[in-house]
Amino acid sequence: MEGKSRKVGKKIWLYGILTILAFIWIVPMLTLLLTAIKAKKDFYSGLSLFRLPAEIAWSNFTNALTKGRLLVYMKNDFIVSGLKVPLGIFVEAMAAFAITRLNIKHKTGIFIFFLIGMMLPMQTALVPINVIYSKLKLLNTYFGLFYVYIGFGISYGILILRGFFKGIPKDIDEAAFLDGCNKWQLFIKVILPVSKPAVATLVITDFLATWNEYLLASVIINDNAKKTVPVGIMTFVGEHGTDYGYLCAGVLVSVIPVLVVYLVFQRHFVEGMAGAVKS
Repeated sequence: MEGKSRKVGKKIWLYGILTILAFIWIVPMLTLLLTAIKAKKDFYSGLSLFRLPAEIAWSNFTNALTKGRLLVYMKNDFIVSGLKVPLGIFVEAMAAFAITRLNIKHKTGIFIFFLIGMMLPMQTALVPINVIYSKLKLLNTYFGLFYVYIGFGISYGILILRGFFKGIPKDIDEAAFLDGCNKWQLFIKVILPVSKPAVATLVITDFLATWNEYLLASVIINDNAKKTVPVGIMTFVGEHGTDYGYLCAGVLVSVIPVLVVYLVFQRHFVEGMAGAVKS
């Protein structure tokens, strides 16, 4: 009986902590939603932050999409993310495959070399990137933005994929070679399909990081027609005042693509992270 009561007590504590954490996560989203549906006059009328307004200001959303040019910024972010995420994961997968499955020298040293990239603060590269891109005329280009994103993201991708690839039995390689596969076919037709959980994990994390990245985008892109969502939303903040309903409506709309990507790939997310950490 004592053991059973302890288990019940642990479950109560666990669910209590999870409830508190859920509340902490939900409150900001609820605040964002309630702010997005308020008109500018509601913020000066003494209306509580957590109360519904008398009239929902749907105009905040239409203004964010049209006057705020949010559709343009989202289109730009989709272009950059659509280039960076699949190409970056493919490059990372090839590097991880070479480190784990091919007979090359200094595998550990090569892996450590890639990991050093995770220690490099992004801020230290801003000036060199700006100077080089200015000379190569890559400022205000999609290529210049997603190219540098791949460079900064490759270390994390190799870390995840290397861990997952190491967990795949080498017997699969031998069976594939016996069936007539070469190394390229082994990579494309065997290893990548088996690694769907890890790839799905990287799709989520890569898309989220690329979609929300602000610092590099603000340095490389100055043209309003090519700004991404984080940089574009900063134009919603006025010099002499800010319409917070308009701003929060833009933020709320910009979250939707990330949420959709997560819902599509989330069933593979935990399995992919577990496989990477386990190895």
